[in-house]
Amino acid sequence: MRVYLPAVAADLTEELRPPLVHAVTPAVRAEFPGEDEETLELIAFLAAADDSVRLIAERSAPPRRVVLAADVPDARLTPGGEDELATVLVPDGPVPWDSVVSIHVDGPDAAARVTAAAAGDAEALDALGEEDLLWFDVTERDAVVAQLA
Repeated sequence: MRVYLPAVAADLTEELRPPLVHAVTPAVRAEFPGEDEETLELIAFLAAADDSVRLIAERSAPPRRVVLAADVPDARLTPGGEDELATVLVPDGPVPWDSVVSIHVDGPDAAARVTAAAAGDAEALDALGEEDLLWFDVTERDAVVAQLA
């Protein structure tokens, strides 16, 4: 299953141990009947991007959202709790880097909005939902790390 891991810049150089990931779950399909696959994927992706803002605030990380797309076997994922978003799944352990297929990162011009959103500005968080993250193949991870340093 394709999952989206919320992350921060430092996670690009570490083992990936996300407490949760986002994906197109049966609950998402039920919540958004009639939506095409691309729209459902975007819903899951944006949920991970919003969680990246939360991580930035918690870790005092550089203000650039990071989302990793990975392919994880369904058997390694369980649904999140009742209080979680419909997109939330819980992995049973680390997500290996060889499962990651792409890296998505804010451009430098988003830093002020990310900073405001991480400080609790709901309007800034909403505005970030309209901003595209830059796409990188996982083979470009070292270049992305250098860019975020």
